[in-house]
Amino acid sequence: MQFNGKKCLLVVLSIAGSVCAFAQSTVTRAELANKVNTITTAVPFLRIVGDTRSGGMGDVGIAISPDANGAQLNGAKMAFIDKDFGVGLSFTPWLKSLVGDIYLANLTGYYRIKKVQTVHMSLRYFSLGQIQYTDEVGNNTIQVHPNELFVDAGYSRRFGDIAAVGATLRFIYSNIAPNAGTVIPGNKPGIAGAADITVMVDKHFENKKGGNVSHELLWGMAITNLGSKMSYTSNVVKDFLPANLGIGFGYKVHLDREDKHTVGAYLDVNKLLVPTPQYVYDSASGTNKPSTTYKNQGVISGVISSFYDAPGGATEELHSISMGIGAEYFYKKMFGLRIGYFYEHPTKGNRKFLTVGATIKYNVATLHMSYLVPTSNQRNPLDNTFSFSLTFEFMKGGQKKAVDEAPADNVTPTPAGRQLPPPSSNPLKKGKGDNPGGGPQEQEKSEPNPLGNGQQ
Repeated sequence: MQFNGKKCLLVVLSIAGSVCAFAQSTVTRAELANKVNTITTAVPFLRIVGDTRSGGMGDVGIAISPDANGAQLNGAKMAFIDKDFGVGLSFTPWLKSLVGDIYLANLTGYYRIKKVQTVHMSLRYFSLGQIQYTDEVGNNTIQVHPNELFVDAGYSRRFGDIAAVGATLRFIYSNIAPNAGTVIPGNKPGIAGAADITVMVDKHFENKKGGNVSHELLWGMAITNLGSKMSYTSNVVKDFLPANLGIGFGYKVHLDREDKHTVGAYLDVNKLLVPTPQYVYDSASGTNKPSTTYKNQGVISGVISSFYDAPGGATEELHSISMGIGAEYFYKKMFGLRIGYFYEHPTKGNRKFLTVGATIKYNVATLHMSYLVPTSNQRNPLDNTFSFSLTFEFMKGGQKKAVDEAPADNVTPTPAGRQLPPPSSNPLKKGKGDNPGGGPQEQEKSEPNPLGNGQQ
């Protein structure tokens, strides 16, 4: 067998050329992990926190106590609500520093069934203001008002004293380009359906030494906006909804038996359950460019791959996790103060902001306020903006039921809603009706009625 030097040389050169081409078409994972690669979805307004109370604590709310707006972040916690029914309305200006006709509004309501089950509904409306259409030469034609909305209904049920689960179904409508079909054939509003699956755990720890301070641990998990894809055209390639996995933790201290002072600290972590955009080599430019092939995945496969498909590897996957932390103080459940901070990695959106909030409650009405302070150069639509929400919560039968359910004078209520036994009587001090000896009690002798039986 003869050794063909020319053939070997050609093989070596071809292998070397392939290696060089491969080296040019790839970048290291470390470089990709620090490259801006924001995950984009359809209808991002689904991820806007409309609960003003949560908005004052860095957008945390998965594991906080429930109120009329509580189902927005975790429907399961509505099973722990202590009122029979209620409604809530919230309003948030959007891009206030630029325009005045863009806003987000939420209307919510709930009804408790037999103290362990709760049904709830909500409506969210996102107005995108007014847009002026023009023709090919720039002449004004028509004005339109794009908008988005969703309607949902949910059910939550408590199991035992500490755990609850919930489920919510949601209809989504997005009309971001009204009447665009008359200009560009095939354009249409986007329609989709989605569901939430939520869990809540709320555990109270009484002070066994008889002190005034008691503790409360809270944990919640919410898989939200898991549903069909959306498209605004007849194109078969559709966009994912902003499906999300959120986990929340909470620790609350009740500083006295009357529950006049409570302090809570909360943490939420969130990760989008959406595939990460990929990069492919463009031979024309000799660079790596983003690819949209990930949009061809199914919903379930997209959820699974979202945990490992980042081009930058595990480092980029960790970058895709956003966090919020907040604290809240309440006095007599009438006045509240809160503060929070939200963080998102610079390569995944770069949202960083501080929030503060306050609460005033009178009778059945509660007013929540929040204010957002930016802490980075990344502009936020809510920069230096006040948000408001107003809730009304009721008991069946009104004040009468509240009086009937009030604890007796010799029973001390606890923050967890349980009752401590009355203090034991002194066996050495025998009063009227006391019988410490355990024998038959002496009955008081009544004076005979001089007028006879049945007459006074």
